[in-house]
Amino acid sequence: MVNGSVSATAKVIAALGDDVSTDVIYPGRYMATVLPTETPQFAFADHFELNARLKGGEVAAGSVIVAGKNFGCGSSREQACSCLKGHELTVVARGFARIFQQNSVNLGLRLVTAPEVEASEGDELEVTADEVINHSTGKRYATLPLPPARQAIVDAGGLIAYTRARLLALPS
Repeated sequence: MVNGSVSATAKVIAALGDDVSTDVIYPGRYMATVLPTETPQFAFADHFELNARLKGGEVAAGSVIVAGKNFGCGSSREQACSCLKGHELTVVARGFARIFQQNSVNLGLRLVTAPEVEASEGDELEVTADEVINHSTGKRYATLPLPPARQAIVDAGGLIAYTRARLLALPS
């Protein structure tokens, strides 16, 4: 994790391009399934090999998806975030669609904006507080941090967990 926690290397399980829509991440035909415990099975459902690896438990928690600009564009469906969160993935992209980014913060999905990032499937990445290090190529990429208030929500595990902790910390 970033911001105070130790970072570790993680494998890139998919390297995607620009404008990956929420319909690619979580196809609209599964919109009747909205429970966060059920949405992960439909992550990248039309990318059969990636979906099979995710559903088969072949992907370690903390694994990385790398993408270009405008990741999560399209609809405002939060299932696109919850299905990735259910696999405890990290998304490193050159940029994120605004609504997808806010939904991710609310759900505690770890997003890292690295405007120049380059990585291929199978590369080993380390994400620190201020950079992404591609150990497979030896290259380093600066990151754009979330504002502290948003990062605190992600670090808490999402908006509900963050709010619950804040309420429990109030004096009686």
